[in-house]
Amino acid sequence: MNQNQQPDRAPKRIAIMGSTGSIGTQALEVIRSNPRHFEVEVLVANGNADLLIQQAIEFKPNAVVIGDENKYQQVKEALFQHDVKVFSGLKSIEQIVEMETIDLVLAAIVGYAGLASTINAIKHKKTIALANKETLVVAGEIVTKLAYENAVNLYPVDSEHSAIFQCLAGEFDNPIEKIYLTASGGPFFNKDRNFLASVTKEQALKHPNWTMGAKITIDSASLMNKGLEVIEAKWLFNLKPEQIDVIVHPQSIVHSIVQFTDGSMKAQMGLPDMKLPIQYAFTYPERLKTNFPRFDFFNYPELTFRKPDTETFSNLGLAFKAMEKGGNMPCVLNAANEITVQAFLDDRIGFLRMSDIIASAMEKMPMIKSPGIEDYIQCDKETRILTAELIKK
Repeated sequence: MNQNQQPDRAPKRIAIMGSTGSIGTQALEVIRSNPRHFEVEVLVANGNADLLIQQAIEFKPNAVVIGDENKYQQVKEALFQHDVKVFSGLKSIEQIVEMETIDLVLAAIVGYAGLASTINAIKHKKTIALANKETLVVAGEIVTKLAYENAVNLYPVDSEHSAIFQCLAGEFDNPIEKIYLTASGGPFFNKDRNFLASVTKEQALKHPNWTMGAKITIDSASLMNKGLEVIEAKWLFNLKPEQIDVIVHPQSIVHSIVQFTDGSMKAQMGLPDMKLPIQYAFTYPERLKTNFPRFDFFNYPELTFRKPDTETFSNLGLAFKAMEKGGNMPCVLNAANEITVQAFLDDRIGFLRMSDIIASAMEKMPMIKSPGIEDYIQCDKETRILTAELIKK
């Protein structure tokens, strides 16, 4: 089909969970550039009412949800004349995905908060574009089983997992020997513990290659983001821990690599731009023409790769440990990390102390080998309380 022709089907109707965050706003850029292919059916935000209102006026969704119930009246009054339904509260965020008019749900709510709505969307047989890695980190076994039972596709949006997914196109029957997730190294690539002991949040928030939200940017600086991606990859691609490796690639051009059992390797490459994996998840198995900047080999005469320093950046090692232990340990890791990252952003703890507190939480929380969803909810709650107490010590 010529890109200038009208598609032979109606636009795909998308619910954007976390529309005011980094992924959500970039997803709206993709939709804005392709109005014949996509339309916004639902917008969901936690507390940024002003931006949610702006988005709703432009994209005219069927409904919006503001998580902060105190801002319901503000949003409702602003959108009254625009004929947009307005809901509020956490329960509404969970339930809005049940709308029959939704074709695809972009799960982009940051952290554990995105779990409930994603699970409900899967139960209602909605295709998922998954940008919330914590969903699979916390409850990967339950989520993937639920997706299988409901014949729901989970399309990865993380650039690294999208890269693996793209490398596997046409290869789904061929066994994977190993995958390599690439990491930029973040703003503190090549720095030692002495340097990290005194870094500020302002330094940590200056990522050299990617534009992301505050929480994910701090995770990238500590390599926890890569650790969470390792656990996510295990569930997305049905891998064993020993089949997953991480390599530091500061240029962020090779987004990840698949090695097959014959020794052949496939890599997906491109300039760092989250709009590309977002669009691929929206259009799979098709590719739409874009005007994104193109990679030029001569602008990157050297692509370098290094082994990650897990002694200095111990969060990556903690993530591998949690994955190998299984059960509720990834849930503990995630909850402790969310609390420590916020404490670091609030200037209550130093950069290196985040790892120490997470390790302590993993040691103190009881192991549950085969948790159910209620176990995960309770484990998340108890880990957050424990971690808050450890921060005060």
